[in-house]
Amino acid sequence: MTNSTAKEEILGRIRNAQKIAFSGKDLASSAGVVTGTPGEHFAVPRDYERTSDMPREEVISLADERIADYKADVRRCSAEPAEINEAVKKAVADAGAKIVGIPSGLDKAWVSGLDEGKGEIRVDEGLGVRDLDALDAIVTSSAVTCAETGTIFLDGSPACGRRALTLVPDVHICVVPADSVVYGIPESISRLRDADPTVPITMISGPSATSDIELNRVEGVHGPRTLMVIIAG
Repeated sequence: MTNSTAKEEILGRIRNAQKIAFSGKDLASSAGVVTGTPGEHFAVPRDYERTSDMPREEVISLADERIADYKADVRRCSAEPAEINEAVKKAVADAGAKIVGIPSGLDKAWVSGLDEGKGEIRVDEGLGVRDLDALDAIVTSSAVTCAETGTIFLDGSPACGRRALTLVPDVHICVVPADSVVYGIPESISRLRDADPTVPITMISGPSATSDIELNRVEGVHGPRTLMVIIAG
């Protein structure tokens, strides 16, 4: 089929649909689509899978696997603040970061000692673009993580930080509490109900990357080039 023939077929289908619509026929009902009554509440069917009975340890392992599939550096530790602190210190050292930014509400025990020696911690209380660009890395927490897709959600809370903080610096070290990891997207979204509706939700599926027309992967285009995830618990 040539482009010209395909175009004529598509336009023909549009004209036919318009003709049927103008004749007063209800296309939705004839197709088995329930449209509801204009102006009235429509009860959306929720018959899809909303939870999972997968054992917790398997959910955590799946999250570990899926996040790593995106070329993120995934590490594990216990939920003890001291162990999280050690894991964060090692991640910062491995990244070669000296100036580390953190959101104002991050648990300070997680980053204790990072400012010793030549290191420096800068708390984001409205840092400008140049100040954000000067950061070698950032350390944040996370709101919820979907194991099925390997997606980490940041809700703009004081522990997750504002969107600019997580997009400008080149290295993002994200602490994922194990008890915030769920199996699927529906459960992830339900966990975000208490998030501030005026703040954009940031969904992270690996380091920033894209592909050109030749399918050559390019990293660090519109966000951190390196994502290091610490699953705590």
